[in-house]
Formats: sequence, C-alpha cells, structure tokens
Amino acid sequence: MPKTVLRVVDVVKRFGGIVAVDHMSMEVYENEILGLIGPNGAGKTTLFNCITGVYRPDEGDVYFMDEKITGLPPHVIIQKGIARTWQKVRPFKKLTVLDAVTVGALLRIPDVDSAQEKAKEVLEFVGIEKEKWSRLGSEITLIEHKLVDLARALATEPKLLLLDEVAAGLRPHEMDRLAKVLLRIRDEKKITMIVVEHVMRFVMGLSDRIVVMHQGRKIAEGSPQQVASDPKVIEAYLGTKPL
Repeated sequence: MPKTVLRVVDVVKRFGGIVAVDHMSMEVYENEILGLIGPNGAGKTTLFNCITGVYRPDEGDVYFMDEKITGLPPHVIIQKGIARTWQKVRPFKKLTVLDAVTVGALLRIPDVDSAQEKAKEVLEFVGIEKEKWSRLGSEITLIEHKLVDLARALATEPKLLLLDEVAAGLRPHEMDRLAKVLLRIRDEKKITMIVVEHVMRFVMGLSDRIVVMHQGRKIAEGSPQQVASDPKVIEAYLGTKPL
C-alpha cells in the first residue's frame, strides 16, 4: 500500500450561509498525480485554501505526512513541504524570471547566490531557455508565466505540489509541453501532485487517479476511465455522455 502524503478528514468550510466544502475527505498517496475536478463552485480552490492555510476549516482536519496541520498559517505550511500555484497568473512585472524563482529558493537557502544557483537549476528543469532568464515578467508569454510559477514552487523543495488550473488559457501544444514537465516532476523529482483542472483532455491524460467534487462534496473517485464513465459525474459535470 503506498504511503499517504495528505489526508483530508471531514473538512467543512462555510462562508455565511454557503457551505463551500461539505464534509470532504480524501487521501493523496506518495508519488501520484491526483486530479481534482468538478464544476465551477464545487469547492476545489476552497479546499486548496484549507490545505495551504489560507482558510481555517470550520470543521474537520488536514494531515500532512501524518502530522496535523489544520489551521497553520501559509508560511508554516510551505516550510513543511506543501507548495502551490494559483488559479490566476500573478505577473512579477518588475522582477526578472531568474529573480522571481530565486524568491522561492530563498525559503530553504538563505544565501542569495546559492538560491540563485538553485533557481537556475529549476528553470532549466522546467524548460525555460537561458536567454529568457533576464526578461521581466511583463515580457514573457502565458506558458512561460505558468512555467515560472511552477519553477518558483519547485524551488521551495516541496513534497506535495498543488496546481490550481495550471493549464487554463493554454493552447493544446502548450498543454502537451506542460504535461511532459509535470510527469518529469513526478518521475524524476518524486513529488506528489494534486491538479485542479477544467480541461478534461489534460487532466484525464495526466492523472493516476481522479477525485470529483460537486457542491462541496466528493461524488466519485477512481481511475480516469472509471470516473469518466460514472453516471453521477456525467450528470454533474461532464455533460450527457462519457468522455
């Protein structure tokens, strides 16, 4: 049985009278890519925020590497080894690509020169060409922004990486490029990932296992093939016929 990296137990998050996450439980196993899907408003990003300390759950608990981390602040969560990217690209318009990734490396490496060397290593890994490293955030493309965001998260040396709609806005060939990078992260760096995504071709092709949320609850879990043919999933999210 693979080791459990993350365990979410009966997590509830309310905003006034709205229950955004409703007794959600799931486990994430070492060295897997878990796809987390569901329609808009299903509670996926809110769940990410509960895991990473942006929100404190109203009920339930989150365990990382068998340690209870419920309600810890984000800077403590990332030090423990959970990094994330965000739904919307956050341009670093006045920083160079290299400096933007060096910021992530400084979490573990207090020396700036050494952190910069770590940033260079990660930028090479994700496939950002060296001639782009000195460009400002205002001078690079969307796929490059996505890869830089990913590189900054990797520079923190996470054990678990949470990716929130990382393929949004990308063209098919750019998604293929990104998917290859994510598979290398899993296979070569042995980093576990949770991927929230609406692009079905991308997430189904990438994930080892899928969890489906609807109205704050988990309604299905299994292999991409099992989930794609589940009548509850088809009704709630995928339309009227299986993928």
